[in-house]
Amino acid sequence: MTVSGKVWRVLERRNMELGPKGEPARTLTHWRYTKDGEGIVWLIFDRAGQSTNTLSEEVLVELNLVLEDLKGLNAKGLVIRSAKKSGFAAGADIRDFRGVTNASEIESRLARGHELLDRLANLSIPTVAVIHGHCLGGGLELALACRHRIAVSGASLGFPEVLLGLHPGLGGTFRLTSLIDPVEAMTMMLTGRPVHARKAKALGLVDEVVEERHVANAVRAAVAGKLKPARPGLKAGVMSLAPARRMAANRMRAEAQKNAPEKHYPAPYRLIGLWEEHGGDPKAMQRAEIRSFSELLTGPTAQNLVRVFFLRERLKSLAKGESGISRVHVIGAGTMGGDIAAWCAARGLRVTLTDLDPQAIARAIGRASSFYDKRLHSSLERRDALDRLTPDFEGVGVRQADLVIEAVAEKEGVKRRVYEEIAPRMKPGAILATNTSSIPLESLREGLLFAERFVGLHFFNPVTRMQLVEIVTHDAVSEETLSRARAFCGDISRLPAPVRSAPGFLVNRALTPYLVEAFLMFDEGVPKEVIDRAARDFGMPMGPMELADRVGLDICLEVARMLKERLPDPMPEVPDWLVQKVEAGETGRKAGRGLYVYDENGKPKREEVKIAEGAQVPRDSETADRLVLPMLNTLVRCLREGVVEEEEVADAAMIFGTGFAPFRGGPLHYARERGVDEITAKLHALAQKYGDRFAPDEGWERLKT
Repeated sequence: MTVSGKVWRVLERRNMELGPKGEPARTLTHWRYTKDGEGIVWLIFDRAGQSTNTLSEEVLVELNLVLEDLKGLNAKGLVIRSAKKSGFAAGADIRDFRGVTNASEIESRLARGHELLDRLANLSIPTVAVIHGHCLGGGLELALACRHRIAVSGASLGFPEVLLGLHPGLGGTFRLTSLIDPVEAMTMMLTGRPVHARKAKALGLVDEVVEERHVANAVRAAVAGKLKPARPGLKAGVMSLAPARRMAANRMRAEAQKNAPEKHYPAPYRLIGLWEEHGGDPKAMQRAEIRSFSELLTGPTAQNLVRVFFLRERLKSLAKGESGISRVHVIGAGTMGGDIAAWCAARGLRVTLTDLDPQAIARAIGRASSFYDKRLHSSLERRDALDRLTPDFEGVGVRQADLVIEAVAEKEGVKRRVYEEIAPRMKPGAILATNTSSIPLESLREGLLFAERFVGLHFFNPVTRMQLVEIVTHDAVSEETLSRARAFCGDISRLPAPVRSAPGFLVNRALTPYLVEAFLMFDEGVPKEVIDRAARDFGMPMGPMELADRVGLDICLEVARMLKERLPDPMPEVPDWLVQKVEAGETGRKAGRGLYVYDENGKPKREEVKIAEGAQVPRDSETADRLVLPMLNTLVRCLREGVVEEEEVADAAMIFGTGFAPFRGGPLHYARERGVDEITAKLHALAQKYGDRFAPDEGWERLKT
């Protein structure tokens, strides 16, 4: 162990206040407690075998034992604190409910959990939750059952259940709306967005925000009655009246409808209904919460979104390990390269950014600064991120970098010339990665002296929002390089999806038939708004025409041409109008004009669609099938060819790389749910009507097993 490591171990106890030193009075599997000299019991939550605390049934059973013990401890107060560096608790352990399809069984389990938290809430002694790091879902519901909440600077509190097709189920709905402004409470639960410590204090969600070194003093003040909890204020009183709740609920439904149609995402509307009907009666709202949560959890949306949660966990598991990467050099300061550099610097890496055009570097630094202003929560974080992002006009950063990411134009010759220039200057052991979106790595690696350290890191646009990175392998890359590349994704909070080098890799190869089919329908006279509406009705976050503008029509054209040239897949010719648009510079959102015209905020200007009398416009269901089924067919082909090894990885890649309708659980899962025979029959019918590009791939036979 290094000297600094030994010092850290010595100081580690000071870094987190966990109560009295010495042996705990009692140690259970997931909890331990000790009473200090002032009669305060410090209850430490430390879930065994996990890096993060979650509330499982076993955890709650043990907590009940501790509450029993309190009767004989003559305690003056109770403090609940996490021993995990990552935070207080990440929520309920959703694994406890996996595969449970009986709503009454779930209702019984929830009722037991409510009884426990009610018991905690009704203790006669002061109870204090000390919150650091993340405090989410069931973890926040545990904290809400305490009389006081003290947040350590940097803490983040929220209810992300809506992202699982649920709403809070352990008392969050009635405790939060009783504690703070009910409209703010509903906004937190409806959006799933967490609030940071200072905002939580302003809302009244926490009573105090302190630095770690002041935790013990804050706890003593809370137990002594010197820490006054916030009160909900005037608006809470108004919202106890049914007419006021009804008006607010109507506004909430209208807002929810913009991003989450009720037919696909029922949870927000169930939550709004709970509050509208029972917001003035916490006990009635508690009973309704238990029933509603149980019904939602057994429904198809929640079951599929829970599947998506585990798909995310599957990809996150691939990102474990040490990358050995602390310095990154990015070549190409366009939208992708600049945003990759900005994101890496935001996640704590030292980054140099270079480009032949100094103005491109300046624009990228400006975008990074704007991003940091919006997404980083303190001036110190913003300053440090900008300090880590260095404009590199001479390209000297390549010599110190552990990882060099090339993000120049999507042209094979251009990329290879970059490699010829930088490879001799890279330090031994450094990884060279390409952000190519479609070019096979076997073509790009020619002439490289260290093909074993050459890998694809394909980010998706916008980099700061899209979580997926395709880790593109080839037959000369070493396993060590691949392992480090996957771990690098973990370092920067991204999800690695391993794919084999092939034209378009996985995501772009599957996405291109979806986009090209939309172009063909537009060529047939179907209005772009109708095409996009059909895709959104299916559940896509945006339609293919708007998505093409977002990706860039020039990139769509380049990828479509390359795939048609290099793959045996049947693919139609790209319409002439697309070529003309690209040649005219109408490349989409980045140019302000493409298939749509964009306003100064980058929003498309949509027109009301007027269908000419007698015009043949396909039904939305057939339009959706024409768009989505070629994507599914291509994914099945990629599985058969070994471009991707696992169905789960393919599903995860399409959800986190393209936003494929999450409530459907992934494209291949959707195919299985709908029925492989039905899908292939529909493909045969479409092939007869529109051509061989719809012919079912032979890989569908494997999915029947």
